[in-house]
Amino acid sequence: MKVLFASLLSFLLQACSTSSESHIQQAELLALLQSEATPAIIDVRSSMEYNSGHIPHALHIPFWQSFTSDALDSYDKQNELVLYCEHGPRAGIAKFAYFLAGFENIRYLEGHMTAWRSADLPMETNN
Repeated sequence: MKVLFASLLSFLLQACSTSSESHIQQAELLALLQSEATPAIIDVRSSMEYNSGHIPHALHIPFWQSFTSDALDSYDKQNELVLYCEHGPRAGIAKFAYFLAGFENIRYLEGHMTAWRSADLPMETNN
């Protein structure tokens, strides 16, 4: 029980970090999108939000499905995973789920979708 508590506490401290290790800047993600080194990008918002506009190549796995989804089963858990929601809280829940699943390189999009949209960066829609 102590090990689980220590792991959870360590994760929560890391999740609250605003270091460059825990976040990816918009410009850096945009450059990766324009290269062949695109990381797995996960949009954890609702279907309505995702369909109205999301980052190109983003997979849609709502945060509440992050604990049970098998969409990333074939993905190498050491590769980079970028999470975003509208402004942060749902991505934090998803990060915890992927951390428990063994993913080691999870980052948040700095400013999430709110900042991406405000910067008028490329988006795809599903209408």
